[in-house]
Amino acid sequence: MTISVLEQRRIEAAFAKGVFEEMVATLGEEQATEILSRAIVKLARQAGATIAATTETPSIQHFADAMERWKLDDALRIEVLRQDETHYDFNVTRCRYAETYREMGLGKLGAVLSCNRDGALCEGYDPKLKLERTQTIMGGATHCNFRYTREA
Repeated sequence: MTISVLEQRRIEAAFAKGVFEEMVATLGEEQATEILSRAIVKLARQAGATIAATTETPSIQHFADAMERWKLDDALRIEVLRQDETHYDFNVTRCRYAETYREMGLGKLGAVLSCNRDGALCEGYDPKLKLERTQTIMGGATHCNFRYTREA
């Protein structure tokens, strides 16, 4: 049985919360956040490389197709603005990841647990793929503005 990414993140967050609280008690919040952030980024790069390994040639289309898994269970509602060989621009208009972290009392850590992954995922997928994002729902914006560009 395959679980959705949303459910996977909920399970990971429950575990991370306990570990994070222990790290804070020992190391302080700043250092605990830094350690958790580094670990999440490392895992996201590895996940990107795993996705890339499923194709001979990384592309915007393959990346966009792979991202469908993150939308399962109505986890993300997106509005695609542009998609071609070098650009994949979209806005996330609903993020159940953010909602889930807030429900779990992890709103403050949500960006570390989730948003932090996005740039690292594309780095692991293809070094030519770059993400520009200036706002997130997790950070209090009305939408997340994802702008992926793949260098020629």
